[in-house]
Amino acid sequence: ESVRVRLARPATIDDVRDAWISFSGVPQELSLPSAPARPIIIKEEKDRPQPRLDRDAGEGMTTVIGRLGRDTILDYKFTLISHNTIRGAAGAALLNAELLVARGLL
Repeated sequence: ESVRVRLARPATIDDVRDAWISFSGVPQELSLPSAPARPIIIKEEKDRPQPRLDRDAGEGMTTVIGRLGRDTILDYKFTLISHNTIRGAAGAALLNAELLVARGLL
């Protein structure tokens, strides 16, 4: 995906990058079996992310973000990739089921 965003408050590129790098969600806090240790990876190379090289990060459960820069209309623009089947349909269903079990709801 190619994304352009306007932030609610001013932030530097380093602030944005640090927020992604430090992000950890409930699946990571609970150490769920299919949750990647790092749900977001940042690539600094100008030509990343690339489907062939980055879609299987974190066994397909990690989102890879790159090409972060200032946007001329909104605040920032970037590109991200995640595995559509593993992180999308099948992986999300499995992770949701693990979360329900961990919370005693299933």
